Amino acid sequence: MAGQNSINTNIGALVALRNLNATNTELNKVQDRVSTGLRVIGAKDNASTFAIAQGIRGDIKATSAVQQGLSQGKGIASVAISGATAVSNILTDIKAKVIEGLNPANTSDQQAILAADYVELVGQVLNFVQNAEFNGQNQLISGAAAVAIIADKDGGALTIRAQDLEGTAYSQLNVQNLTNTSSASAALTQVNTVINTVNTALGQLGADNRSLDNQDTFLAEIKDALEEGIGTLVDADLAKESARLQALQVKQQLSVQTLSIANSSPQILLGLFN
Repeated sequence: MAGQNSINTNIGALVALRNLNATNTELNKVQDRVSTGLRVIGAKDNASTFAIAQGIRGDIKATSAVQQGLSQGKGIASVAISGATAVSNILTDIKAKVIEGLNPANTSDQQAILAADYVELVGQVLNFVQNAEFNGQNQLISGAAAVAIIADKDGGALTIRAQDLEGTAYSQLNVQNLTNTSSASAALTQVNTVINTVNTALGQLGADNRSLDNQDTFLAEIKDALEEGIGTLVDADLAKESARLQALQVKQQLSVQTLSIANSSPQILLGLFN
């Protein structure tokens, strides 16, 4: 049976319009994917995948925040290591000066010069200690406390231990002098003790800083894996979407032409009455 021709209800135009609207809807989706690079842009695209992706995005941001804290911690540890290293280096000069002070052949004038040099060198120890500060934190001064650095998104922490080189190094050296060979002998014993103390401090600070470095490297790998995972979930295949976009644009043009033809059908009926 032939289809009914009517000017009230243009079935062909309705079908063509429905197809055009469907094509336009799909075309808009593809254009969004191409412009954003995402296959899943919001919950309306795929609710479960979008929810998973949002959770991963939260983990990525949390990991970045932890890495920022680790960077600050590494700054504190690095400056403390630099200060302790400077103290360690100058202790070699102090020890050499003390050994010179042990020489019984020194004149009183020579001994006085050595004693003055010793005081100056010990003063530099205090200067190094007090200036080993990063962002208001100094791990070498008296009264410094261990610093807990957040190491993961669950609140775990790594510690930078305090090293009281102001009390265990400077103060111990400052009470000594090279007034005579006897006092120089006592100073040598103390210098050797301080050298061991500073070496221990350097070892602990180095270990703490290494822990921070290792954790930062680990988190960087975790972050890369998370970003790769979220890409697998929501990223669009741009080559595929580009081909799809071109196909839909052609389909849109054909739909417009089809609708135009369907809309002209009532004009054909008018010709029957001429």
